[in-house]
Amino acid sequence: MNAFRVILFLLVSCRLFVFLPQAFAAEEVVVYTSVDQIFSEPILDLFEKQSGITVKAVYDVEASKTVGLVNRLLAERRRPRADVFWNSEIVRTIILQDRDVLTPYFSKYRQDIPEQFKDRNGYWTGFACRSRVLVYNTRLLAPSELPRSLFELADPRWRSKVALANPMFGTTATHMGALYSVLGKEKTEQFLLALKENNVLLVAGNSQVRTVVAAGEVPLGLTDTDDVMVALSQKKDVGMVYLDQDQLGTFVIPNTVSLIREGPNPETGKKLIDFLLSPEVEFLLAQSQSANMPVREDVGRPETVPYLSLLKIMRVDYHNAATMLKESDQFCRHLFSY
Repeated sequence: MNAFRVILFLLVSCRLFVFLPQAFAAEEVVVYTSVDQIFSEPILDLFEKQSGITVKAVYDVEASKTVGLVNRLLAERRRPRADVFWNSEIVRTIILQDRDVLTPYFSKYRQDIPEQFKDRNGYWTGFACRSRVLVYNTRLLAPSELPRSLFELADPRWRSKVALANPMFGTTATHMGALYSVLGKEKTEQFLLALKENNVLLVAGNSQVRTVVAAGEVPLGLTDTDDVMVALSQKKDVGMVYLDQDQLGTFVIPNTVSLIREGPNPETGKKLIDFLLSPEVEFLLAQSQSANMPVREDVGRPETVPYLSLLKIMRVDYHNAATMLKESDQFCRHLFSY
C-alpha cells in the first residue's frame, strides 16, 4: 500500500509538473505590423509596460511594405500564429477580410471614430491617418513653382524630375487602387502611361523617394506625410504640398487594426486593439516623428499636423479600391516591367 501511495504521489506530481507552467504562463500577444518599427515599437513597448502582457511583434521591411505580412497571414490562415494585424494602410486589410483571415471585434473605442474609418461589421477599424503628398527640394524649387495637382506630374515640364515608389507595394499601391476606384480604369491608366513617358524615377519605397528628393537627385516626389515629417525633423531641405485641394482632394490613408480569426491569444489581442484605438495612442502618433493625423478632432496635435476637417479629402470607397488593386497591380507590373 505504501508503495502504491508513493507511485500515486509521483504520478500526481508529474501531472502537476506538466500543467503548472501552462497555468502560470505569462500572458502574451502576437502582432504583425507593417508600421515602421521606429514608430510602432515604442507604442507596443508602452502597451507591454501598462498591461503586463508580453508583446511578440513581427515587422515588415520597407521594400515589401504590407505585402510580405499579408502573404504570410494568408499562408498561415489554417494555423494562425498572429493575434493582431496592425497595418499602415487599409486596402490589403480589406483583402484579408475578404479571404476570411480576420474576425470581427467591436472595440470600446470605435464609437467616436468616424464611419468612413471603420468596417460596419467590425472586421477592421482605422485610426491615425497619413496622406499622400508631394515632397519637393526647397533649394531647387520655390513654392510658387510647385505643381498643385497630382496630374501635373505628367506634364513635360517635369520630365525626369519626379520620383515614385514601387507601385506594387505599400501606400503607393494603395494610392493606385484608389485612383482606379475614383477615376476609373481608362483615366488612371492614361495618367500612369503619361508618368512612364515622362521618365518618372522609380525607387524601392517611399522613404527612398524622400531621400532622393532631399539629396537633389530629382526636385519632386510622391510620398507619404510621415516620410516628409521625418526629413523635416532632420532639417533636410524639403517641403510638402497637399495636392488637389481645389479638385480631387488629397488621398488619406488610415492605419487599420484587426483581430486574426482563430489566433492563439484572442483575449490579449482584443486588449491590444483597444489600446491602439485609444485617444492616447492617436495623440502619441501625432506627436511622434510620423506626425499621423488623428481621426478624432479633439485629440491634441502639433501645429504641423492638420485637422482632417481642414483638408479636402479624396472621396474613396476603400472596399472598391481593394477590389481594383489586382487590376492596378497587373497594369503597373506590365507598364514598369516588374
